[in-house]
Amino acid sequence: MRVAFLPGADLVGPMLYGKKFSTRVSFAVLLVVVCGTLPLLAQNSIEDVHIQPRVQRPAPKEPEIDPAFKTHTKPYKVDVDMVLVPVTITDPLNRLITGLDRENFNLFEGKDLQEIKTFSSEDAPVSIGVIFDMSGSMGSKIERAREAVVEFFKTANPQDEFFMITFADKPEEISDFTSSVDDIQGRLVYAVPKGRTALLDAIYLGVSKMRQAKYPKKALLIISDGGDNHSRYTEGEIRSMVKEADILIYAIGIYDHYFPTEEERLGPTLLSDVTELTGGRAFTIDNPNDLADVSTKIGIELRNQYVIGYRPKNPVRDGKWRKIKVKLLPPKGLPPLRVYAKTGYYAPTE
Repeated sequence: MRVAFLPGADLVGPMLYGKKFSTRVSFAVLLVVVCGTLPLLAQNSIEDVHIQPRVQRPAPKEPEIDPAFKTHTKPYKVDVDMVLVPVTITDPLNRLITGLDRENFNLFEGKDLQEIKTFSSEDAPVSIGVIFDMSGSMGSKIERAREAVVEFFKTANPQDEFFMITFADKPEEISDFTSSVDDIQGRLVYAVPKGRTALLDAIYLGVSKMRQAKYPKKALLIISDGGDNHSRYTEGEIRSMVKEADILIYAIGIYDHYFPTEEERLGPTLLSDVTELTGGRAFTIDNPNDLADVSTKIGIELRNQYVIGYRPKNPVRDGKWRKIKVKLLPPKGLPPLRVYAKTGYYAPTE
């Protein structure tokens, strides 16, 4: 067994039982971290009518609504035979712990211990979406935020694919999936901060966009400086959506020392709740100069996760929420460790 600490970009191999443990870290970028295409609206056909209808003035057309923002959409459920659970382990100093083995983990679905069928800690390609705040309050922080995205991309795997969504009064997809980091960075240069903060709508659009992803591992990275104050979707609707989507979500919250509005005061809690549901986490900073370092840390963390796979003992396809709990069985001699993993999934219905 090999166990190692990964503090930021530095590696430290601890000594346990007289053995020196080592680790291997692949420096690739994260960007996070979610899946699939936007639902297409069905078109209704009109049958031919043989009776001449009475001539009537046409009713005024209803304004078209962007399908990305239609509520009460069909639940986003993953067809599950093998459940894959990405897991991150950190120590009390928030350093990554790598080098653990399959026997160091127990996984429960509900109260039932599951048999771990697959276990991996390899650096696999990732489909990543960046959700970038361009509201007016970002004006003084925008250069540092752009730099954070650049640093995040520096940890990327050459096979990774990315897209980017910016948001202010509403979200906008400024880059489709691409492997060209330069293309995304170039588009971001011309974005100008203005307007309010439709954060929840941007998360919705990012999760929906992930339906087009080509890799099983998916992540969203949110960079924002405040709570939501201009979305059509509610926090409850977004929480339900991210629970159903098999996507890791990370966030960097850039907050002032005081919160002038209620929305901004609730901003850190909002990002923390949304990310932890997926097995990701939120980083809170009050100095924009720390943005680049934190984004690099997230990129490295995304590349050093364990992925545990199991086939559920409960085969019933009832569409219900199944709770997941990952329990760590650490080697002796390590300090208390923290486990980050998604909290569950929705069973398939057919």
